Amino acid sequence: MISLLWSITIVSLLATLIISVYGIVAKPNLVKKLIALTIFGDTANVLVVLLGYRVIYPVKPPILPELSKSAVGEFVKTAVDPLPQALVITAVVIGMAVNILIAFAVIQIYRIYGTLDVREVGKSLPELLRRDEA
Repeated sequence: MISLLWSITIVSLLATLIISVYGIVAKPNLVKKLIALTIFGDTANVLVVLLGYRVIYPVKPPILPELSKSAVGEFVKTAVDPLPQALVITAVVIGMAVNILIAFAVIQIYRIYGTLDVREVGKSLPELLRRDEA
């Protein structure tokens, strides 16, 4: 039963990754691309956390209550890996900063070009560059 739940979880996360990559590549609207990029980053973070999780029960948090041989042995057998958790915390902070930067760029693109469609921005960009040269 547990392996079925893990399989469903992993398959749903992979499907979410694929759908978010499709949103990044295929959608012409910059806001939709930003939303898809955010979903992609969050899904990748969940996958990294799942990599550090132990399927063997009982699972305990990575905290060593006392320093004895039996406690260390029990800790090694049952504790989850804290490294993916630390990396995900760092990735969440960096992802937030990148999302804010991209959101600012999207706002500026809308202010300058009056549209969020990548195709329209691509068409009007050469005209804008020619006007600046003259």
